[in-house]
Amino acid sequence: MENKNLVIVESPTKAKTIGKILGEDFTVLSCMGHLIDLPKQDLGVDVDKDFEPEFVVIPGRKKTLAALKKEAKDKDKIYIATDPDREGEAIGWQIKERILKDKNVLRLTFHEITSQAVTQAFNQSRSFDMNMIEAQLSRRILDRLVGYFLSPLLWKKIVRGLSAGRVQSVALRLIIEREKEIRKFVPKEYWEIEARFSKPQEENIFTAKLNKIAGKEVRIPDETEAGRLSQDIKSRKFEVFDIRKGRKKRYPEAPFITSTLQQEAFNKLRFNATKTMIIAQQLYEGIEIGVAGPVGLITYMRTDSPRVAQEALKEVRELIAKEFGKDYLPETAYEYKVKKHSQEAHEAIRPATLGRHPESLKSFLTPEQYKLYELIYNRFIASQMSAAEYATTALDIRSGEYSFLASGSSLVFAGFTAVYSKDNGTEDKPKEQIPELEKGQQLQLHEVTPSQHFTKPPSRFSDSSLVKALEEDGIGRPSTYAPIISTLLLRDYVRRLKGYLHPTELGFKVAELLVEYFPEIMDLKFTALMEEELDEVEEGKLERVKVLRDFYQPFKKDLDFAQANIKKEVITTSEICEKCGKPMIVKWGRKGKFLSCSGFPACKFSKSIGTGVRCPEPDCGGELIERKGKRGFFYGCSNFPKCRYTSRTLPANNEQ
Repeated sequence: MENKNLVIVESPTKAKTIGKILGEDFTVLSCMGHLIDLPKQDLGVDVDKDFEPEFVVIPGRKKTLAALKKEAKDKDKIYIATDPDREGEAIGWQIKERILKDKNVLRLTFHEITSQAVTQAFNQSRSFDMNMIEAQLSRRILDRLVGYFLSPLLWKKIVRGLSAGRVQSVALRLIIEREKEIRKFVPKEYWEIEARFSKPQEENIFTAKLNKIAGKEVRIPDETEAGRLSQDIKSRKFEVFDIRKGRKKRYPEAPFITSTLQQEAFNKLRFNATKTMIIAQQLYEGIEIGVAGPVGLITYMRTDSPRVAQEALKEVRELIAKEFGKDYLPETAYEYKVKKHSQEAHEAIRPATLGRHPESLKSFLTPEQYKLYELIYNRFIASQMSAAEYATTALDIRSGEYSFLASGSSLVFAGFTAVYSKDNGTEDKPKEQIPELEKGQQLQLHEVTPSQHFTKPPSRFSDSSLVKALEEDGIGRPSTYAPIISTLLLRDYVRRLKGYLHPTELGFKVAELLVEYFPEIMDLKFTALMEEELDEVEEGKLERVKVLRDFYQPFKKDLDFAQANIKKEVITTSEICEKCGKPMIVKWGRKGKFLSCSGFPACKFSKSIGTGVRCPEPDCGGELIERKGKRGFFYGCSNFPKCRYTSRTLPANNEQ
């Protein structure tokens, strides 16, 4: 007998996992994500009619829609179980509006794909949340307005094919401004002085650092001054002026939310944001676990709430008590602070059940899946464990106007660090031991070592630090961090080199143009305010049309001014076209920067821009030029295909 229940989800993997849970009484189908959206080539928004959107079926998705409609035809009950966020709500609503208008359609949401969570979702099925849909619709229209009108300005000024985005452009500005700080940074020299002390006639030597002279912070500008001070210090006799002993507690951090997972996966595993989210999605939707079939291993991975369900808290506290003992279990469970506008219905990213230890799943997971699952698993357990405790000692060692500081700590109680340490355990490693001393104790001075240092520029953004900056500034939301970085890389506005984001010349030009003509859109505070207003639409506190109108009116004013004043940028070079003799100019294309004849389109001659670096291959004589392949940019020989030398970086000290 044919079943009468249909469940629609986004992905085939998710459909397979849920289908296994529900059994033969349900048909579970995948819609493969968005089926309906604004048209690709047109604006698709009627600005004069309260920004009314025009939705169309995405090209190539008509067959999927037809299949869903056919399957739904004879079903008595239809459930939409797309992801539990704004985008998932909007995807499901579009399917309902387009093909299931006459059907009784209910919405299911769950934050983990387990039998208990899915069953509970059916017991709590609901209608669609129109405030969530309005908020997602507002974001989609805002992004379309910005992209549709700004991108042609970039084409006019720089080259066709570029794009501007409401949030991605602000992220690009952050990267550009950091690069400017790095380039203008001038390192300053400074010196430090360390001394090695011990009790007289004892071998337990420890290090102290000169920190004050005559009660003032030490500033040693150069080698001459460092040498003078060192010689004077060597002639002095030192004693212990003060001893401060204490205990320090270090508390665990909250279980992961999207931003902290992306940051920690980069810091510990060197996964970029996109890779982290792809793997997390796999763990959430279901992994084949032998005869058990597909099983969802973690809760939903797009969340900004560290909240943990009571059942999960009970489970983790029982595990801690059993595996580690009562000393490792706080009297009450920790409650972590929820940020303003975070989605309270969401949970932190945690294991769906602690019964599936990472080691027991190792044979079923790829090495990368295992590493991320282990990270999530251990962080969640640690988040509910007792604080680590350290014994600390600080010595104030003096002679006349000179004051040295020596400090040390030792781990007394491991607490949560028995499971997880954010700094890879460096806090807990044994440090130089300071011997037992008394106030007034005379010390033996063994050596004085001056050392030269230079101030360092700020670091370039990594995926991790950029996500942290975006989150702190209130820019973007959990679902947008990884796509922002991916888009900047795809458009060649930035390049990822050794894990860090370097802006390109093209990125500089795009950012500078947008900052000049659209200062409000490129303003961090304004962008953060827009995010807050979208949250307020979801909360039912603001009307979508008001948000869009308040944004569009000043935007249109800036847009009209830019359209009237932006002129095409032409960068003429000293090179001459080999075919017609006209000057060559710099252009940007899909494969990066190149030289084109200024007589285009009458003359279509073009060529790559050389790097000035010889090909390292013996007897080649070619020059390395920048190329773009499937895996990004690289340097290849100008004599290709005769010479097939390639490299991700330019060889050093090889300039012509």
